[in-house]
Amino acid sequence: MSSRRLEILRAIVDEYVATQEPVGSKSIADRHGLGISPATIRNEMAVLEEEGLITHPHTSAGRIPTDRGYRVFVDKLAEVKPLSGAERRAIETFLEGALDLDDVVMRTVRLLADVTKQVAVVQYPSMIKVRVRHIELVALTPSRLMVVLITDAGTIEQRVVDVGQDLSEGFLQTLREQLNTAMMGHRLPEVTDRISGIVESYSLRERHVIALIMALVIEMAVERPLEKIVLAGTANLARFQEDFSTTMHPVLEALEEQVVLLRLLGDANQTVKVSIGEEQKDINLRSTSLVAVGYGSDETSLGALGIIGPTRMDYASSMAAVSAVARYVGQFIGGGI
Repeated sequence: MSSRRLEILRAIVDEYVATQEPVGSKSIADRHGLGISPATIRNEMAVLEEEGLITHPHTSAGRIPTDRGYRVFVDKLAEVKPLSGAERRAIETFLEGALDLDDVVMRTVRLLADVTKQVAVVQYPSMIKVRVRHIELVALTPSRLMVVLITDAGTIEQRVVDVGQDLSEGFLQTLREQLNTAMMGHRLPEVTDRISGIVESYSLRERHVIALIMALVIEMAVERPLEKIVLAGTANLARFQEDFSTTMHPVLEALEEQVVLLRLLGDANQTVKVSIGEEQKDINLRSTSLVAVGYGSDETSLGALGIIGPTRMDYASSMAAVSAVARYVGQFIGGGI
């Protein structure tokens, strides 16, 4: 595609997103400084229409982008807009007061909905991907223990067990050190194999206690809770009623299903992903677009977040906001909560 035709497509997308009005050749000539006549623009628009990138919704001479046109815009033309200093400080300030992982997730989803004026979706860190940060054995009584497992995503699992015999602090200290040496920095599905050999170095009497403790550790590591997603800003859809051809009811139905939301974010990684209209896997969401990205360390996405809105979306700003919030959340979780 010629650069001139791409610039005309950019002008159509920019103007339609801003005004929701079909865009004509005269408007492009007057407002976008392309240095070509309305007649030339009309000829190029005819080619864009033949290629399925724009269409006209009715008898109006103006044109609007198709899903395919938005895809070309995102892939070739959209320049991610840098956040202003005020926006960056707002994100940092909003997350700074978070007390725990639940607080981080809830603050994040509200922040994203507020910044983008779309529906925000945030996935909790996947328990399959998180790593053990620390394990603690706390003596509640001489024979009753609390086992606490802390991950690098800030999740905390704890269980209480009655071991049936008194335990010395020396015994607990040694076992605590061995468990931390074996488990720290490893993903939860790996810990079963890593701690299985510890029991061999203890007496038969002590092995019963260790077996109980290890069973709890394995339970916390393997019987992990279901993946969870939260969303906010559903009311923002009301601002775009005219963007949905019949009703937004199917969209609202889809957003109520955790399975649908998990599938939406399932493929997210460290690169911002945009799914537009007909590209959405769920048929009820094909009047919407999704902008999503993973958050976590540079190597691994612990979870994902994104926004859902009409296809008539400011993609450049949305991609910038989603990317920035994910980066701050990853840094916040990685630094410890």
